[in-house]
This record gives sequence, C-alpha cells and structure tokens, in this order.
Amino acid sequence: MKYGETGKNLIDFENISVCTVSLGCPKNLVDSELMLGMLADAGFKLCTEPDEADVIIVNTCGFIDSAKEEAINTILEMAQYKKERCKALIVAGCLAQRYNKEILKEMPEVDFVLGTGSYGDIIFAVKSALQKGDCSIMCANLSGVGYLNGKRVISTPNSYAYLKIAEGCDNKCTYCVIPRLRGAYRSRGKEDILKEAETLAKNGYKEIILVAQDTTRYGTDIYGKPVLADLIEDICKIDAGDFQLRILYCYPDEITDELIHVMANNPKVCKYMDIPVQHGSDRILLAMGRRSLSGEIKEKIFRLRKEIPEIYIRTSIIVGFPGETEEDFEILCDFVKEVRFDRLGVFTYSKEEGTKAAAMEGQIPQRIKNSRMNKLMKIQQKISKEINEKRVGKVYDVIVENISDDNIFYTGRTFAEAPEIDGTVYFTAHGELNAGDKIKVKILNIEEYDLIGEQWDEFTE
Repeated sequence: MKYGETGKNLIDFENISVCTVSLGCPKNLVDSELMLGMLADAGFKLCTEPDEADVIIVNTCGFIDSAKEEAINTILEMAQYKKERCKALIVAGCLAQRYNKEILKEMPEVDFVLGTGSYGDIIFAVKSALQKGDCSIMCANLSGVGYLNGKRVISTPNSYAYLKIAEGCDNKCTYCVIPRLRGAYRSRGKEDILKEAETLAKNGYKEIILVAQDTTRYGTDIYGKPVLADLIEDICKIDAGDFQLRILYCYPDEITDELIHVMANNPKVCKYMDIPVQHGSDRILLAMGRRSLSGEIKEKIFRLRKEIPEIYIRTSIIVGFPGETEEDFEILCDFVKEVRFDRLGVFTYSKEEGTKAAAMEGQIPQRIKNSRMNKLMKIQQKISKEINEKRVGKVYDVIVENISDDNIFYTGRTFAEAPEIDGTVYFTAHGELNAGDKIKVKILNIEEYDLIGEQWDEFTE
C-alpha cells in the first residue's frame, strides 16, 4: 500500500526495511522487540544491519552520563548511513523522553523522536519520518502497559528471552530519573504474562528471564499486594517446552517468605537472585532514599543462603555518592567483604539533573569516584576468584549459547550466570552443538569471572 500527499513522491512502505539498535538494559530490549513486532505486522521488512535499512531506530538509554554518551555517539554513528541508503533516523526510548526537543535542535539528522510512553505509535513515527511530516515528536503520558501485550520479534539467542512483567517505578531513590522517564509502577495482568510465557516456552526458549524496574513489587498496584511468588509458581506450571526461570531486580524489603519458598522448592527456578543494594553505609543508604538499611539487607541475604544453600546473589553498588566520606567507603568495603556477593557490579555516581542528589552538597570529584570503584572491584575480584575455585571439578547443566571466536570453545551459562552481565562458561564438546542445547559440563579451570571446562557424560573419564 502506498501513502503520500498529492504532489509528493509516494512511498511504498511495504518495501521499506527497518533496523533497530537497542541500547541499555534488558527492559529496553523488550521495548525494541515490541516495536519490531508492530513493524512486522504492518508489513515493513526487518533487517539487522544498518547499511541495509531504509529506516534506523535507535532505542536509547538515558539513565546515567555514560549511557547518555553512548546514546549520542550511536545516534551520530547511525546518522552517517543517511549519506547512503537510510532515508529516516528515529530516536526512541529514555533519552528521547528526557531530551526530545534538545535532540531535534542539536541533531538535525534525526527525523523523529519517540518517547517511552509512545512505543505503540512506532508505525506512525516511521511513516511520518519518511514523509518528513510536520509532527516530529511524540512523548505521550506515561500511563498504560497495553503495548507490552503485543507481538514481539525476539532478538536474543534461542537460549533465552526476557519477559517484562511491569513498567515504571514508584521508588524514591534520590539519584534516579527512572520514574520521570518511565512513570509510576504499572503491573501487567497475570493472564497476559502467562500467555506470553507459554508462547516463549512453546517456541523453544530454554530460559525465561523476568524483568521490571522492581520485580518484587509486581502486583501491588493491581492486586493490592506483591504476588511475584504466585506468578512464578503459575509460570512454572506451564506444560510446554523445557525451560528454566530467572528473576532479576529484586529489592530486599519485598523478598517475602513466599518468594524464598518458591525459589527453594521449585526446580524450574534458577537459584539466582539479583538484589540491587547500592551501598553498605546506612548514612548513605538513607541519603539515597533506599528502603532497606545494611542490617536488613544482610539479614535477607543470609536467610536466602540458609534456605537456598546453592543460591548465587548478584548486586550493584554506587560509589562516590554526594557526601560519601572515606569512613562511609570503608564501611562499604567491609560490607562487601562480609556479605561476599557472588556477582557484583560497581558504578560511579552520576549527577543527574532534576534529582534530589544532584542538589546535595559534598559532590565527589570524578578521580576519587574512579579510585573507589577500582579499589572495590579489586576486593570483588578476589572474592569472585575464590568462589569460582570452589566450582572446579563440579559438573553443571549448561545452556549452550555460541562458539567462541577461536572456534575451539563453545560458550554457555549455568544457573549461576545471567546473560550479558555475568561470566561465561567456555568448554570443549564431543560433537557439534546448537544454541539452546542443554548439556553437562565439568569445570576444569577458572578465571576471575569465567569458567573453563569440557562436556561431560557417563563415559567421560
């Protein structure tokens, strides 16, 4: 079907190819996949390489300075393709929601800006961008989550797929702009989630990963209480495929007895939990507006390890928050040494305009933030190596993901590694394997974060 005003060149949209570049977190990736699904249903052709695209969509992250810098650099890189085949460049996502007018003013290469509340309008955005229409910004109110129930074009390997169970955030962290960019917390209905989970399982995905800004708050807005544990149980009852379930972004104060019980006793649930604690000094946690202090965090983690001895716990830490003294940092280091997180990511504080923390006194110089990050990472490297050393000689179920660059080793993950953020298992195999295969691997050697092994069976000596 062709569109266009009289006197203008008609555009055959059915022969238009579209490519997306997704930046940031898995939640953003799901949004990109949903936009691809809408475009495919509308008859657009999808491609994975920018040089093959008539339209390029950059779905951005705008959470911290480094993410904004990556987004801007990517937009400028994609703009170079307009010198060749590309006819339209669209910027979507968090950066678009936050700086829509500035993007159009400072980047004339951009044809359309689509905010986080307007993903459902991607077809209009593409057509308008191609026709160079008058409307070039759509940043709707951050309200419904109906778009999450649409068809997706999954872009991850066959080994895993993300499942977004809610949008937005109600937490009041003083350093964070997410509530402004994504709106209030809105849970999807359980039936919609179960329907999507069943589709993923039937399509052969071996791992389904639940994501939201705060998964443990799931259901509070529509059911009156957190019901993540019930949701997990219902997903695990799906009689389709051979899948396991992983849960990310769990806040400690909402890790309930029911959630611990279902994780401990359901074999389909990965014994793995991502708990973003952000700091170990109560003074800094209070300044951050966090809901849990160090004592409650430690109590919850120690209880998880008591009830689920094999559990692996990941966290994220922010160093250099305004007012963080050397004493606060040493308390944080002692906290990390005591808790001994299995996985830990460290970020330097990013001063974000419009947040309470940005106006706080005691902003820390970047060189000090970097120094503290490096010191904490050295502490964690030692812990990670010691944890990995205990895995040598053990046999694990591994989901195959790829062949390494040297074409000798396969790569994969055990229950203890989430994709893209944790280490990798490198292993040799008896024969040819495919992405998504599940095999047993014996660990023979380790690095700080990665494991090295060989495929194992009853005939392996």
